[in-house]
Amino acid sequence: MRDIQWEYIFNIELATDSFLFIMEGIGYTMLISLSSMLIGIVISLFLALGRMSSLIWLQWPSRLYISFMRGVPILVILFILYFGFPFIGIEFNAVTAAIIGFSLNSAAYMAEINRSAIGAVPKGQWESAKSLGFSFWPMLQLIVLPQATRIAIPPLTNVLLDLIKASSLAAMITVPEIFQQARIVGGREMDYMTMYILVALIYWGICSVMTILQNYLENRYKKYGEI
Repeated sequence: MRDIQWEYIFNIELATDSFLFIMEGIGYTMLISLSSMLIGIVISLFLALGRMSSLIWLQWPSRLYISFMRGVPILVILFILYFGFPFIGIEFNAVTAAIIGFSLNSAAYMAEINRSAIGAVPKGQWESAKSLGFSFWPMLQLIVLPQATRIAIPPLTNVLLDLIKASSLAAMITVPEIFQQARIVGGREMDYMTMYILVALIYWGICSVMTILQNYLENRYKKYGEI
């Protein structure tokens, strides 16, 4: 067994010199992650309502979509969108393909979260809103969703953290996000270890900030638990 060459594990000088170059990709990382989260939430709400519907023509397509997206690796979806679709005459640039892929995939996971959160709102809240004359959509928007949001925030934040980390897969379709930038430096300097440790620390920092945001939102929506 060869002796471990500890001096090659993390080159502080290289990490410092390369930091700004790697951070040039953070805009793509956050664009893909946040855009996919927002679009996915919208899609997931309709999927959750379809999943909860007593109408078969709404329930089963929602079930099928959720099952498919949860059962297929996101990298396969990205490759289909970016490398496969051009063969049928549909082309997306790398960033657009990444946003579409992550949005469609994350929506399936968030649909189950939203379904559970909406189902956890006491039936008395629905009945009270109906007795006050609320129709379905105003009742959902004003009464049910604020309470469901309080319940859904922790698991939805986990989805966002997963999106931030999974956005590194966009490097496989040439998006110049932070992981791709780190790969470029690692190849140029022949020191992938330093670059991978550095990019791991950057992802950790981003996710730590998102966790602070989660705590803020939990405190903000805590009042709805007192209804």
